Amino acid sequence: MTPTIRLATAQDIPHLLPLMRRLAEFEQYIDVFAVTEEILRTQGFQNDPPDFQALVADAGGTLVGMLVFYLVPFTATAKPTLYIKELYVSEAARGQQVGEQLMRAAAREATARGCGGMRWTVADWNEAGRRFYERLGAQANPVWIDYGLSGEALTALAAQEQVA
Repeated sequence: MTPTIRLATAQDIPHLLPLMRRLAEFEQYIDVFAVTEEILRTQGFQNDPPDFQALVADAGGTLVGMLVFYLVPFTATAKPTLYIKELYVSEAARGQQVGEQLMRAAAREATARGCGGMRWTVADWNEAGRRFYERLGAQANPVWIDYGLSGEALTALAAQEQVA
């Protein structure tokens, strides 16, 4: 059965969360995964505007894939950017172009919302993911390096006194 790609609704939460957990396991961050159904409900479906949105691949009532995104409203191009936070296709649905369908739907969302581009990150060890994105026409960014602060480093920086 060819899945239907659509925007997620609050009714999808119980089926969306397991996909997110499987991605966290695959990408090896399950030990810090803190998303719950209530967090999804609040941040994705009750906040206005929502903190994130999601496209889902629905195969007859079973979610077989998801693409979680949010908009970065202000960029140097004076156009928003659609930022893909998560893309996951269940093992049973792999090889059936579900990932491509989700990416095409995200591109349609981006153009409909006046975005100047789409961005995402992929782990450098994820060779299959990198090949998938490159097959779609994406190019790795050779200029920018992804950095982050979290945990103790974030707390320590926030606690530092401002220098006069």
